[in-house]
Amino acid sequence: MWQILRKDLRIEWRTGEILSSMLLLSILITLVFAFTLEPSRLRGPEFLGGLLWATLLFSGTLALNRSFLLEREAGAWTALALCPIDRGSIYLGKLLANLVVLLLGAAVLLPLMVLLLGTRDLQPNLLLPASLILGLIGFAAIGTLFSAMASGTRAREVLMPLLTFPLLAPLLIAAARTTTAGLTGEPLEAVQSWLLLLGAFDLVFAVAGWLFFDYVLED
Repeated sequence: MWQILRKDLRIEWRTGEILSSMLLLSILITLVFAFTLEPSRLRGPEFLGGLLWATLLFSGTLALNRSFLLEREAGAWTALALCPIDRGSIYLGKLLANLVVLLLGAAVLLPLMVLLLGTRDLQPNLLLPASLILGLIGFAAIGTLFSAMASGTRAREVLMPLLTFPLLAPLLIAAARTTTAGLTGEPLEAVQSWLLLLGAFDLVFAVAGWLFFDYVLED
Protein backbone atom coordinates (compact mmCIF):
# COMPACT_ATOMS: atom_id res chain seq x y z
CA MET A 1 0.00 0.00 0.00
CA TRP A 2 2.69 2.48 1.02
CA GLN A 3 4.81 1.63 -2.01
CA ILE A 4 1.87 2.39 -4.31
CA LEU A 5 1.23 5.65 -2.47
CA ARG A 6 4.86 6.75 -2.69
CA LYS A 7 5.12 5.79 -6.35
CA ASP A 8 2.02 7.72 -7.39
CA LEU A 9 2.92 10.81 -5.36
CA ARG A 10 6.48 10.78 -6.68
CA ILE A 11 5.23 10.63 -10.28
CA GLU A 12 2.74 13.43 -9.63
CA TRP A 13 5.45 15.52 -7.95
CA ARG A 14 7.65 15.18 -11.04
CA THR A 15 4.97 15.74 -13.68
CA GLY A 16 2.15 17.62 -11.93
CA GLU A 17 -0.08 16.39 -14.73
CA ILE A 18 -3.17 15.39 -12.76
CA LEU A 19 -3.20 18.26 -10.27
CA SER A 20 -2.54 20.91 -12.91
CA SER A 21 -5.35 19.58 -15.12
CA MET A 22 -7.70 19.52 -12.14
CA LEU A 23 -6.87 23.09 -11.15
CA LEU A 24 -7.15 24.41 -14.71
CA LEU A 25 -10.62 22.93 -15.14
CA SER A 26 -11.61 24.20 -11.68
CA ILE A 27 -10.59 27.75 -12.58
CA LEU A 28 -12.51 27.61 -15.85
CA ILE A 29 -15.66 26.37 -14.08
CA THR A 30 -15.29 29.06 -11.42
CA LEU A 31 -15.01 31.74 -14.11
CA VAL A 32 -18.21 30.42 -15.70
CA PHE A 33 -19.96 30.80 -12.33
CA ALA A 34 -18.51 34.28 -11.90
CA PHE A 35 -19.78 35.50 -15.28
CA THR A 36 -23.19 33.78 -15.32
CA LEU A 37 -24.54 34.07 -11.75
CA GLU A 38 -25.76 37.23 -10.08
CA PRO A 39 -22.92 38.98 -8.20
CA SER A 40 -25.14 39.56 -5.16
CA ARG A 41 -25.58 35.81 -4.73
CA LEU A 42 -21.92 35.02 -5.23
CA ARG A 43 -20.89 37.35 -2.41
CA GLY A 44 -22.85 35.34 0.16
CA PRO A 45 -20.93 32.47 1.78
CA GLU A 46 -24.06 30.32 1.87
CA PHE A 47 -23.65 29.60 -1.86
CA LEU A 48 -19.93 28.89 -1.83
CA GLY A 49 -20.19 25.36 -0.42
CA GLY A 50 -22.44 24.14 -3.22
CA LEU A 51 -20.37 25.85 -5.90
CA LEU A 52 -17.18 24.40 -4.45
CA TRP A 53 -18.46 20.83 -4.51
CA ALA A 54 -19.99 21.20 -7.97
CA THR A 55 -16.57 22.30 -9.20
CA LEU A 56 -14.78 19.51 -7.33
CA LEU A 57 -17.18 16.96 -8.81
CA PHE A 58 -16.14 17.71 -12.38
CA SER A 59 -12.48 18.52 -11.85
CA GLY A 60 -12.04 15.65 -9.37
CA THR A 61 -13.62 13.18 -11.78
CA LEU A 62 -11.11 14.30 -14.41
CA ALA A 63 -8.28 13.65 -11.95
CA LEU A 64 -9.60 10.29 -10.75
CA ASN A 65 -10.22 9.13 -14.31
CA ARG A 66 -6.45 9.14 -14.87
CA SER A 67 -5.69 7.17 -11.72
CA PHE A 68 -4.92 3.88 -13.48
CA LEU A 69 -4.14 5.29 -16.91
CA LEU A 70 -0.37 5.09 -16.44
CA GLU A 71 -0.54 1.40 -15.51
CA ARG A 72 -2.68 0.68 -18.57
CA GLU A 73 -0.49 2.63 -20.98
CA ALA A 74 2.77 1.24 -19.59
CA GLY A 75 1.48 -2.33 -19.62
CA ALA A 76 1.83 -2.60 -15.86
CA TRP A 77 -1.75 -3.69 -15.20
CA THR A 78 -0.83 -7.37 -15.45
CA ALA A 79 2.16 -6.78 -13.19
CA LEU A 80 -0.15 -5.29 -10.56
CA ALA A 81 -2.42 -8.32 -10.81
CA LEU A 82 0.55 -10.69 -10.38
CA CYS A 83 2.05 -8.91 -7.36
CA PRO A 84 2.23 -11.32 -4.39
CA ILE A 85 0.41 -8.89 -2.10
CA ASP A 86 -3.14 -8.34 -0.99
CA ARG A 87 -4.87 -6.65 -3.92
CA GLY A 88 -6.95 -4.62 -1.54
CA SER A 89 -3.76 -2.89 -0.43
CA ILE A 90 -3.23 -1.73 -4.03
CA TYR A 91 -6.66 -0.14 -3.90
CA LEU A 92 -5.93 1.53 -0.57
CA GLY A 93 -2.62 2.89 -1.86
CA LYS A 94 -4.33 4.33 -4.92
CA LEU A 95 -7.14 5.73 -2.78
CA LEU A 96 -4.69 7.54 -0.50
CA ALA A 97 -2.73 8.94 -3.45
CA ASN A 98 -5.93 10.19 -5.05
CA LEU A 99 -7.07 11.64 -1.73
CA VAL A 100 -3.84 13.63 -1.38
CA VAL A 101 -4.28 15.08 -4.88
CA LEU A 102 -7.93 15.95 -4.23
CA LEU A 103 -7.10 17.60 -0.90
CA LEU A 104 -4.34 19.67 -2.49
CA GLY A 105 -6.70 20.68 -5.27
CA ALA A 106 -9.42 21.69 -2.80
CA ALA A 107 -6.92 23.61 -0.66
CA VAL A 108 -5.90 25.69 -3.68
CA LEU A 109 -9.38 25.95 -5.18
CA LEU A 110 -11.24 27.30 -2.14
CA PRO A 111 -9.25 30.54 -1.74
CA LEU A 112 -9.24 30.98 -5.52
CA MET A 113 -13.03 30.75 -5.58
CA VAL A 114 -13.32 33.24 -2.72
CA LEU A 115 -11.11 35.63 -4.66
CA LEU A 116 -12.67 35.18 -8.10
CA LEU A 117 -16.28 35.16 -6.87
CA GLY A 118 -15.80 38.00 -4.40
CA THR A 119 -17.32 36.07 -1.51
CA ARG A 120 -17.64 38.05 1.72
CA ASP A 121 -18.58 37.60 5.38
CA LEU A 122 -16.88 34.23 5.79
CA GLN A 123 -16.79 32.82 9.32
CA PRO A 124 -14.84 29.57 8.90
CA ASN A 125 -14.61 27.04 11.70
CA LEU A 126 -13.36 23.46 12.13
CA LEU A 127 -16.36 22.09 10.26
CA LEU A 128 -14.77 23.33 7.03
CA PRO A 129 -11.70 21.03 7.01
CA ALA A 130 -13.75 18.20 8.52
CA SER A 131 -16.35 18.38 5.75
CA LEU A 132 -13.72 18.59 3.01
CA ILE A 133 -11.74 15.64 4.35
CA LEU A 134 -14.78 13.41 4.91
CA GLY A 135 -16.32 14.35 1.58
CA LEU A 136 -13.14 13.78 -0.39
CA ILE A 137 -12.49 10.41 1.27
CA GLY A 138 -15.82 9.14 -0.05
CA PHE A 139 -15.20 10.76 -3.43
CA ALA A 140 -11.78 9.10 -3.69
CA ALA A 141 -13.14 5.73 -2.52
CA ILE A 142 -15.78 5.59 -5.25
CA GLY A 143 -13.64 7.25 -7.90
CA THR A 144 -10.66 4.94 -7.38
CA LEU A 145 -12.77 1.80 -7.72
CA PHE A 146 -14.65 2.91 -10.81
CA SER A 147 -11.54 4.39 -12.37
CA ALA A 148 -10.02 0.92 -12.25
CA MET A 149 -13.16 -0.55 -13.81
CA ALA A 150 -13.34 2.05 -16.59
CA SER A 151 -9.61 2.24 -17.34
CA GLY A 152 -9.68 -0.75 -19.66
CA THR A 153 -12.47 0.61 -21.85
CA ARG A 154 -12.25 3.00 -24.78
CA ALA A 155 -15.13 5.10 -23.46
CA ARG A 156 -13.65 5.64 -20.00
CA GLU A 157 -14.14 9.44 -20.18
CA VAL A 158 -17.88 8.87 -20.62
CA LEU A 159 -18.24 5.74 -18.50
CA MET A 160 -16.57 7.17 -15.39
CA PRO A 161 -19.11 10.00 -14.81
CA LEU A 162 -22.03 7.71 -15.64
CA LEU A 163 -20.91 5.23 -12.99
CA THR A 164 -19.91 7.65 -10.26
CA PHE A 165 -22.29 10.61 -10.40
CA PRO A 166 -25.44 8.72 -9.25
CA LEU A 167 -23.57 7.17 -6.31
CA LEU A 168 -21.96 10.49 -5.37
CA ALA A 169 -25.27 12.38 -5.14
CA PRO A 170 -25.89 11.79 -1.40
CA LEU A 171 -22.26 12.50 -0.59
CA LEU A 172 -22.30 15.79 -2.50
CA ILE A 173 -25.49 16.93 -0.76
CA ALA A 174 -24.07 16.15 2.68
CA ALA A 175 -20.65 17.60 1.86
CA ALA A 176 -22.09 20.82 0.45
CA ARG A 177 -24.31 21.27 3.51
CA THR A 178 -21.50 20.71 6.01
CA THR A 179 -19.03 22.81 4.03
CA THR A 180 -21.52 25.68 4.00
CA ALA A 181 -21.86 25.31 7.76
CA GLY A 182 -18.08 25.44 8.07
CA LEU A 183 -17.94 28.63 6.00
CA THR A 184 -20.75 30.43 7.82
CA GLY A 185 -19.74 29.51 11.37
CA GLU A 186 -22.67 27.23 12.23
CA PRO A 187 -22.32 25.01 15.31
CA LEU A 188 -21.60 21.29 15.10
CA GLU A 189 -25.09 20.40 16.34
CA ALA A 190 -26.65 21.94 13.23
CA VAL A 191 -24.98 19.48 10.86
CA GLN A 192 -24.08 16.54 13.10
CA SER A 193 -26.38 14.16 11.22
CA TRP A 194 -24.81 15.20 7.89
CA LEU A 195 -21.32 14.52 9.24
CA LEU A 196 -22.43 11.08 10.44
CA LEU A 197 -23.82 10.40 6.97
CA LEU A 198 -20.48 11.35 5.42
CA GLY A 199 -18.60 9.10 7.83
CA ALA A 200 -20.91 6.15 7.13
CA PHE A 201 -20.64 6.75 3.38
CA ASP A 202 -16.84 6.77 3.57
CA LEU A 203 -16.71 3.58 5.60
CA VAL A 204 -19.14 1.64 3.41
CA PHE A 205 -17.55 2.52 0.07
CA ALA A 206 -13.94 2.27 1.25
CA VAL A 207 -14.59 -1.23 2.58
CA ALA A 208 -16.57 -2.17 -0.55
CA GLY A 209 -13.74 -0.96 -2.78
CA TRP A 210 -11.19 -2.89 -0.75
CA LEU A 211 -13.28 -6.08 -1.00
CA PHE A 212 -14.22 -5.85 -4.69
CA PHE A 213 -10.92 -4.58 -6.09
CA ASP A 214 -9.66 -8.15 -6.34
CA TYR A 215 -12.34 -8.92 -8.95
CA VAL A 216 -11.78 -5.63 -10.77
CA LEU A 217 -8.05 -6.32 -11.11
CA GLU A 218 -8.70 -9.77 -12.58
CA ASP A 219 -10.72 -8.23 -15.41
